[in-house]
Amino acid sequence: MAVRQTELRPLGKSVGRKEDPRFIRGKGRYIDDIVLPGMLYMCLVRSPYAHARIKSIDTSEAMQAPGVKLVITGEDLAAMNLAWMPTMANDQQMVLATGKVLYQYQEVAAVIAETREQAVDAAQLVYVDYEPLPVVVDPFKALEPDAPILREDREQKSNLIFHWEAGDKEATEELFRNAPVVVKQDVRFPRVHPSPLEPCGCIADYNTATGKLTWYVTSQAPHAHRTVLSLVSGLPEHQIRVISPDVGGGFGNKVPVYPGYVCAVVASLKLGRPVKWIETRTENTTSTGFARDYHMTAEIAAEEDGRVLALRVKTIADHGAFDAAADPSKFPAGLFSIVTGSYDFKEAFVEVDGVYTNKAPGGVAYRCSFRVTEAAYLIERVMDVLARRVGVDPAELRKRNFIRKEQFPYKSPTGWTYDSGDYEKTLALALEKIGYEELRKEQAEKRARGELMGIGISTFTEVVGAGPSHTFDIMGIKMFDSAQIRVHPTGKVIARLGVRHQGQGHETTFAQIIAQELGLSTDDVIVEEGDTDTAPYGLGTYASRSTPTAGGAAALCARRIREKAKKIAAHLLEVGEEDVVFDGVAFSAKGLASRTVTMKDIAFAAYTNVPEGMEPGLEATYYYDPPNLTFPHGAYIAVVDIDKGTGAVKVRRFLAVDDCGTVINPMIVEGQVHGGLTEGFAIAFMQDIPFDEDGNCLATNWMDYLVPTALDTPKWETDRTVTPSPHHPIGAKGVGESPNVGSPAAFVNAVVDALAPLGVEHIDMPIYPWKVWKILREHGVTE
Repeated sequence: MAVRQTELRPLGKSVGRKEDPRFIRGKGRYIDDIVLPGMLYMCLVRSPYAHARIKSIDTSEAMQAPGVKLVITGEDLAAMNLAWMPTMANDQQMVLATGKVLYQYQEVAAVIAETREQAVDAAQLVYVDYEPLPVVVDPFKALEPDAPILREDREQKSNLIFHWEAGDKEATEELFRNAPVVVKQDVRFPRVHPSPLEPCGCIADYNTATGKLTWYVTSQAPHAHRTVLSLVSGLPEHQIRVISPDVGGGFGNKVPVYPGYVCAVVASLKLGRPVKWIETRTENTTSTGFARDYHMTAEIAAEEDGRVLALRVKTIADHGAFDAAADPSKFPAGLFSIVTGSYDFKEAFVEVDGVYTNKAPGGVAYRCSFRVTEAAYLIERVMDVLARRVGVDPAELRKRNFIRKEQFPYKSPTGWTYDSGDYEKTLALALEKIGYEELRKEQAEKRARGELMGIGISTFTEVVGAGPSHTFDIMGIKMFDSAQIRVHPTGKVIARLGVRHQGQGHETTFAQIIAQELGLSTDDVIVEEGDTDTAPYGLGTYASRSTPTAGGAAALCARRIREKAKKIAAHLLEVGEEDVVFDGVAFSAKGLASRTVTMKDIAFAAYTNVPEGMEPGLEATYYYDPPNLTFPHGAYIAVVDIDKGTGAVKVRRFLAVDDCGTVINPMIVEGQVHGGLTEGFAIAFMQDIPFDEDGNCLATNWMDYLVPTALDTPKWETDRTVTPSPHHPIGAKGVGESPNVGSPAAFVNAVVDALAPLGVEHIDMPIYPWKVWKILREHGVTE
């Protein structure tokens, strides 16, 4: 059957997702769906204390329990030189605790048995004698001179992990000394958790006959995990195969290597049988990669009309017991230096202190490019503080301070080069679409009646696409990404990429890019990821990097194939290569449009009738190292009403206008935006992981740590502008992080705007009803 022309040139069309039929029908294949012959099960013993000396561990009774094959302690691992493993932030982390524990739920021992139930029961029989030690959960107290030193293994006897700076301190100070207006705001971004539906887990399967380890794992970065596992275990990398099957959500949580992974591998190596470990929800929430936990202070120096001059930021970052943050090596505080946002500051100075506390480690890029969410939230909050101080509408203040479109590429005062943007156009569309002027009039009328209505604006700039190898790495491995495309004789294509999706729609998105470049239908293209034995080396999917990096690799790889196809086309058309043109659907002889050959014709010829001397076949591999990051942006507006009787905040409207460059599949982009906004809403109003003074985690499950349902979630309104990235092969920038990065500030700005008549300038997230009600009561306006 002939392919309809509308099925070709698929870029920019809402092509139905190839992966949805198996997910909708419950046919996905996740780690816990995999059962191997002779498989054993592992359960971890965890510490009830946040800080305690381990006096002894008795495993004898557990070893006698039914079905138990092995119990591993930290001392056992020490004998194998596996007691500690490197973190992605160049720290080291205990695999199983030795000497003392440093946070509640830390891994202390591993029990392996014939069944999961037997392993869980036997874990209760491992007796650990603890001596409790003083606990530090407040990062400010951890920096006090008399604070207990948590990391006795380090040469530096301090709880300070690092001090990091960006920008010109002296030039910034000079502008502050002479500025007519200075505003200052303390802001806390609470500790939150990505909470993927599927927790972490793995199956380690060591084959004693071949010496090969097959490792099925919930991984966002299979190749990087293989390299780390090789470095930790000493197994040659080519003897390790990492398979990441369907992954039930990642959000950064499945980037780090966790102690349970290492213990499962050790157990399989020792027993010669497959060993499965699957987390419980409590284990996932309490001991795997958290996000945020930044205590920030921002100051803006400005003119009297609100035009900004300089930005000064001081931050305390709580990294928990080990510095396992998922940040590139050159940036210990990630990309927090993007904190100048969408605004043309003359100078800026940013400093961050990373601190150890008795909390679980692992700050991850939770729908965020390495701390960009914290940075965007801070600048968008303090811009509103400035607007109120100088008496300028927050939309107008932003317009006055935007980086203008003619300034791109724009060099920020902290060293980043923004690729492109038109911030004024995006904000103008948002203001028009939501009816901003009418909303302000309505607000004035409501205020006159004593009602509380707020309008919050966030005009953020993201930075995604990690990354250029000159800037980014994971444990020294330079960041790029890859694609391998093979065109079969029938014109059907298999493409393998170095990233790994967790529901983002890669099988469709990358198929659209490749089909567009080759003049095929997306139905002709199959995309495979997640198997290190077949896919080319890549750095994984997180921080909205897949489309900017792997998408670029896919486009350029396809173009490499197209170059060879053009030579074959010239051979088939019996013209010179310079006389062949490609119109996106077929190759034709210049000036003779009736003489055409399709990619399918060429594919068959590549295996049957190539020009003399040409190597048969039609395939290519491309490793794409982008020249720069990409900088999506957006303008978000929230409208809220506050119930004076309960303090409850109702999000009446929320409009998100995004600019993520070239849009490959509008439906998938829409889905990404809806998901990110829902997560941003949860962070603004529902989520926090608090600890008591003894280091007990007070949000250990989804009864305490709230996840929004459809009933909780507001109706989202969306729109877009398009400013292509000038350096990306197809102009795409990435969108998955943007709604989570931009929305918290819009929500909080709206609530503060509603409470502004009471003199409120800030309220920390999460904005629980009781917090608002307390403010209302203090001002005597509760009903």
